[in-house]
Amino acid sequence: MFLSLPSSSSSFLLFTCLFLLSIFTQPALSSAQLLPNSSTSGHTRRRLLLHRQLSVDYYSKSCPDVERLVGAVTSQQFKLTPVSAPATINLFFHDCFVEGCDASILVASKGGGKAEREAEQNRELREEGFEIVRKAKKLVESKCPGVVSCADILAIAARDFVHLEGGPYYQVKKGRWDGKISMASRVGNNLPHANSTVDQLIKLFASKGLTLEDMVALSGAHTIGFAHCNHFVARLYKPDPNMDPKLKHALRTYCPSYGGSDVAVPFDATTPFLFDNAYYGNLQKKMGLLASDQALYSDPRTKPVVEAMAKNKQKFFQAFASAMERMSLVGVKRGKNHGEKRRDCSIHGSL
Repeated sequence: MFLSLPSSSSSFLLFTCLFLLSIFTQPALSSAQLLPNSSTSGHTRRRLLLHRQLSVDYYSKSCPDVERLVGAVTSQQFKLTPVSAPATINLFFHDCFVEGCDASILVASKGGGKAEREAEQNRELREEGFEIVRKAKKLVESKCPGVVSCADILAIAARDFVHLEGGPYYQVKKGRWDGKISMASRVGNNLPHANSTVDQLIKLFASKGLTLEDMVALSGAHTIGFAHCNHFVARLYKPDPNMDPKLKHALRTYCPSYGGSDVAVPFDATTPFLFDNAYYGNLQKKMGLLASDQALYSDPRTKPVVEAMAKNKQKFFQAFASAMERMSLVGVKRGKNHGEKRRDCSIHGSL
């Protein structure tokens, strides 16, 4: 997932308005099924075990107001910097797919070793996402010192922003510990690319114990957020029967063929500031920004799921909430042998 954003809220709002205007005012141009048992029994057993160990009321005695405290930060920051929403959701995805949902993405590099966030695939992660967790952690620590993990705070914040953007509200199971390892070298192919094929996506998501429907539902997070030109410019200057000509023409205005543009454009050209199912309708109209997005409608395995979610927003919301819950259990750390509780989310061992 590439939720890259312009550098300021005012500039990204102005740019988006101009971009949408350029698409919809120009004249026409001339020319859920599950993966077939691909999740291993090991994934299934681990998930069932985590369902028992993690719980919605995990902090009911040790920090009963944790969700309210995190919510105070997310709601305030959503008003001040709306880009915090896609930035935090994307941060959570990048965390869970590398080393599991253990806040390893938050750790800063130290000495000669590069932490996870320094990997090439994470270079465009927005600072707003990290700032949300820092502020929420500081507030939670002031009330419940040394109790709530950074991993749980990130999971709660991501859920909050989905809901604040108009998406579904779902319960977040808690009880994660923070990971002890954060290495850029471990990112590798654990994240999807802008030009990933459906075969590659299926294999990647299956390796995390996620189904085909989970994959398509989680891709729906691209209903908000932005991508830099370098992730799709190759589609603009060669024949691509899977891209709407109007969209291609508009994108060429902002993304020159010679590259070097730092411009970011919305994934969803119809309702870029609302968490809805328009992303899937866009795929039906050949208006998917990334090749990996549009491929979901071209492939016969994923096309029926795209069509179902384009037709029914509630179906998408239900599938997305379920997929987020399953993803939030990927690689969860439990106990001192496997994890830690950081007071400073960017520093290992800050107990």
